Amino acid sequence: MNMPVDPASLATSETMARRATHQPLQRIIGRLVLCNGSRAVLSTEATSLADSNADSWAIGRLIAIATSKGRIIGVVYEISTTSELWNEHAPNVIYVKVELVGEVVDAPGGSSFRSGISTYPELGAIAHRIRHNDLRAMYCNIDGNAIEIGSLSQDETIVAAVDVDKMLSRHFAVVGTTGVGKSTSVSILLRRAVEAKPNLRVLVLDPHNEYSTAFSDISVTVNSSTLELPFWMFRLEEFIDILFRGRTPDDMEETILREFIATAKIKYSNPAASSLTSPLVKRPAGSEGVGLTADTPVPYRISDLLKLLDEEIGKLESKHPRAALRSVLHRLASVNHDPRFRFMFSRSTIEDNIDGIVRHIFRIPVQDRPITVFQLAGLPSEVVNSVASVLARMAFDLAMMSEGAYEILLLCEEAHRYVPQDKSLGFIPTRTAIARIAKEGRKYGAYLGVVTQRPGELDPTILSQCSTVFAMRLANESDQDIIRSAVSDSSASTISFLSSIGNREAIAFGEAVGTPMRIKFAMQQRDHMPRTGSHVSDCEPGSAGKEVNMRSIINRMRSR
Repeated sequence: MNMPVDPASLATSETMARRATHQPLQRIIGRLVLCNGSRAVLSTEATSLADSNADSWAIGRLIAIATSKGRIIGVVYEISTTSELWNEHAPNVIYVKVELVGEVVDAPGGSSFRSGISTYPELGAIAHRIRHNDLRAMYCNIDGNAIEIGSLSQDETIVAAVDVDKMLSRHFAVVGTTGVGKSTSVSILLRRAVEAKPNLRVLVLDPHNEYSTAFSDISVTVNSSTLELPFWMFRLEEFIDILFRGRTPDDMEETILREFIATAKIKYSNPAASSLTSPLVKRPAGSEGVGLTADTPVPYRISDLLKLLDEEIGKLESKHPRAALRSVLHRLASVNHDPRFRFMFSRSTIEDNIDGIVRHIFRIPVQDRPITVFQLAGLPSEVVNSVASVLARMAFDLAMMSEGAYEILLLCEEAHRYVPQDKSLGFIPTRTAIARIAKEGRKYGAYLGVVTQRPGELDPTILSQCSTVFAMRLANESDQDIIRSAVSDSSASTISFLSSIGNREAIAFGEAVGTPMRIKFAMQQRDHMPRTGSHVSDCEPGSAGKEVNMRSIINRMRSR
């Protein structure tokens, strides 16, 4: 009768056999004692805490199991001993649990890697350190437009590459807690992407004003002092959010704005229609302004809108309540005279300059600067959501209406601010505009990149549309669960150690990579790195104690 194999005796006998035949100890790291299709258990031994083989089966390492046709590749996700005590004077039997990720098949033309397993190893099969050529077969088999972004964590001599076309066209996400090198990694991805795709335009929504230093040689920066985004380019719901500063207007206030903004647009486009006080009045065929609504992106004058409201208030019989008319009038006047909103209401924004605005923001022509860094930190908090909505909507419309002539990537840093998981939070037009790019943008050349330190707070619909994910260190368990749910069951253990990977490291998985891989992003030149943190450590010795210009600081606070 066949007796069950004892792993301890198998490991010990394996050691004796290797010693007897003078086999090298450093390459063979164990024998297969269990396999259930997607996972396997290896039995090995260690005689000391500094065993020379320990690094080969450390958590996250890739190992190979020999088969008749090649080698099965697995990733180590758990290590244990048969005893709770460590014996310093005798071999300790170690169980190494691995998840099977694919196989390397030998052929006359060279080895090739494929996901899935056609030939499983037998019990007792030798497990050994993965070969350098097998690693290359796994991660250097991208057929498309590959870009190099770093190296493999397990073997830094092997380049980590991704298919840039798949990464962009099917959208991507970079997630990781603060301080792990997320912004620097994003800057590497963007710089490599524009090098590989000269026709690509990138618009970065930068809430912390940190990316301008990373792309100073290939970008333009738009900030609160250089921005011109006319009020008439905002749709009504976006304009209302600014006007009422978060408060939901009542139905009458919204109706008044919808009607009188349309009238002001008609009056601007056709001065002869100035006596017509309602956009609903039937006009002669061919007359200017026919079909204009409050959402049509054509100029009008705030002074005309204020005058129309004032005249309506002065009528003996107005169809609108005077209280609602006065509320709208006072809010318009307040915003119009607020210096923080001069990027919307300056004299130049009255002109029909939409062509120049779109060309500047979306780099047409590119003029060797394909990236626009849109700094949001200096804008009033009341307008950030509306501005993000306008930019996302313009990006999609430009890509769609150019019929693919322009490929546009919208990168949303701190994306959970714009598309939060809680549907009651955030700004609905911004959520809608970003979701439209995520769901429909691929066929028009509008792409989305999301960056967040809290994937658990991001709308799961948006994250599910990102087919390539770069998961950096995440300490929060709920955030890890979100990423774990996005990974196929066959590679779920790949991210089981997500809370302990190092800075600049990431688990990359999805359509842009052949198989999930643990990578280390390349080091950037100092002048290609984002400006993050307070930079106290970068100051000259003793500079922290120097006197500061308090008047300058106060003036900057007041200007914001």
